[in-house]
Amino acid sequence: MRVKRSRPILVRRAPGSASQARVALGHGVRPAALGCTGIRALKREGDGGTPLGRFPVRQVLYRADRVPRPRTQIPVHAIRQHDGWCDDPADRNYNRLIRLPSRRSAEGLKRTDHLYDLVLVLGYNDRPRVKGKGSAIFVHLARPGF
Repeated sequence: MRVKRSRPILVRRAPGSASQARVALGHGVRPAALGCTGIRALKREGDGGTPLGRFPVRQVLYRADRVPRPRTQIPVHAIRQHDGWCDDPADRNYNRLIRLPSRRSAEGLKRTDHLYDLVLVLGYNDRPRVKGKGSAIFVHLARPGF
């Protein structure tokens, strides 16, 4: 079996806006949203920034009740009611998928809006994980009119 080499997803900040971007994906360019404080060379937990760099896609998360299972060679996980992402630097599960409820700070992944219907988990601050360097760095759907 011959495996196709994946093409990078290129994200560039849009002129005149810290939190808007343009994404080159396949043969087209699409609008995109960045963290509210824009791209950060030195990303820190809670700074609202999008880290600067090249990061592999580690996993795909999706809502099985809303979208079909993605066809990919990347590991795929259907988001369940109790799934969350730990964003507490003091927790041993920092920047990992966890089961809710948690005694520590964590973001629920099964949202009522559609932002996390399809999520690409980026390989940022995961091998190794550094406390406070940032967590939950995802490519996901944007709010209307972002």
